[in-house]
Amino acid sequence: MESHIIHLLPAKGVIRQLRPSDLPRFRAHLLRLDAQSRRDRFNGLTSDEFIVCYADRSFAQGTAVIGYVEDDEVLGAAELHERAEEAEPTAEIAFSVEHHLQHRGIGGKLFERLIAQARGLGYTRLRVTTHAQNAAMRALARRFSATLSFEDGEAVGTIDLEPLRPVFERAAGRAQGRV
Repeated sequence: MESHIIHLLPAKGVIRQLRPSDLPRFRAHLLRLDAQSRRDRFNGLTSDEFIVCYADRSFAQGTAVIGYVEDDEVLGAAELHERAEEAEPTAEIAFSVEHHLQHRGIGGKLFERLIAQARGLGYTRLRVTTHAQNAAMRALARRFSATLSFEDGEAVGTIDLEPLRPVFERAAGRAQGRV
């Protein structure tokens, strides 16, 4: 009973862009993921060595990483990996929240912040890939208007973002009572 009460307490951390100096905290977060959370995040089994290399590579390759940080620990993360080979500005997105904090709305808050970050970077499309059994990720993606399909045993989704309007166009719209 007591653990159920703790599970329902609101999260007390902050969601923020992770800095290069946060790499050790991001790596530690990924290493702490339980087996199911690792499988959900990476679409399969992963070793600690893979995760260490993955975290290092993410920061070295300019991945935008937004973290849920509590008591100076990264306990959740949302990642934006550019897909430069795509015709229009596209990024692959990924999420992880440590098991004891799941189902508290952290994933949704990370998703909101990630979409704002993606728009700020000029992306017009986001892609999400997860295994077909990851119901939480599929539901989260649908909540943010992802169209999902199943390919080779995976759920693949696309979120089309409205392109940012030019500054002067927005200013003219406000002057005429439009936003």
